[in-house]
Amino acid sequence: MCCQVSLEPGRTCWMPVRRFDGHRLLLARREEGLRQSAVAQLVGVSPARVSAWETGRSVPDPEKLPRLAHAVRRDLDALFPRSGDPDLADLRADAGYSQKATRELTATKTQGPVAAAENGQRRLAKEYEQVLAGAYGVSVQALRRAQERSFGHDVPEPVEPSSQHGAPVGELVLPTTLDGQITYLLEQLPQPLSDAEVAVRGNRWAGAQILTEDLVRQLRTGELATASGEVLGALAEALDTTPLFFESCDAGVQRVIVETMALKDRVAAIAARGGGEEGLSAELLAFISKEVTKASAEIADRRDHSASG
Repeated sequence: MCCQVSLEPGRTCWMPVRRFDGHRLLLARREEGLRQSAVAQLVGVSPARVSAWETGRSVPDPEKLPRLAHAVRRDLDALFPRSGDPDLADLRADAGYSQKATRELTATKTQGPVAAAENGQRRLAKEYEQVLAGAYGVSVQALRRAQERSFGHDVPEPVEPSSQHGAPVGELVLPTTLDGQITYLLEQLPQPLSDAEVAVRGNRWAGAQILTEDLVRQLRTGELATASGEVLGALAEALDTTPLFFESCDAGVQRVIVETMALKDRVAAIAARGGGEEGLSAELLAFISKEVTKASAEIADRRDHSASG
């Protein structure tokens, strides 16, 4: 559930804030046998401030919650839960930074670049993305998704590969929406790509001006839920996959594509080691080609058998 809060002077917006409960903080501190003065020292405030938080007379700034949870030996999400996915301000607060402290991260005289992005006024310059993502402990793509939420776009987090207890190892749960698929593929790339870079890369492969930065952003954030085959083809080339990844509803087909992408990366890593016994031999390439051909023939035989039956 989102609440209207003011995290910084002049900043009021709708966001999935963490729920602070002073009584829960009090119980956690007592369970650990800690004095208010000990918690205060770890957080960097006075004991009177901790007392005010516990009794509900005031609430801590969001960036103090991680230190508070650490001080009373509790998990941040367990002690101060949040509903919904984080926006930029959430990521900053969870990393323990105030807006003012981000000046050192961005090497700017004011917190203006970060404040403008958190307020949904102006997106972060590309040169700030990597340094902020590193400081916040997230990927650049996760930072970009959070930024879109700061601009009012409901961007879901991608479905992560999972291996549930008792489920086969390596079983993948892949996203089914176009925006989720694009985000998933972006996170598989060795280097992050901006929307503009995706557009340039796709157009270069397609040999035509099919993608634009705005179109890629709209597809990635879910503003547009569908795209033409021509657009999907350019996206597939830009993201190093096949249009089938977007077009097929068969989970088995998607898994094969993902596993083939992983195989390609492993083959490239072997090839990069050079010649000799550790290099990528002609025999290995021949074996891979032979197995692919064999699998294709087996599939064709099964289809013929089903048709005749």
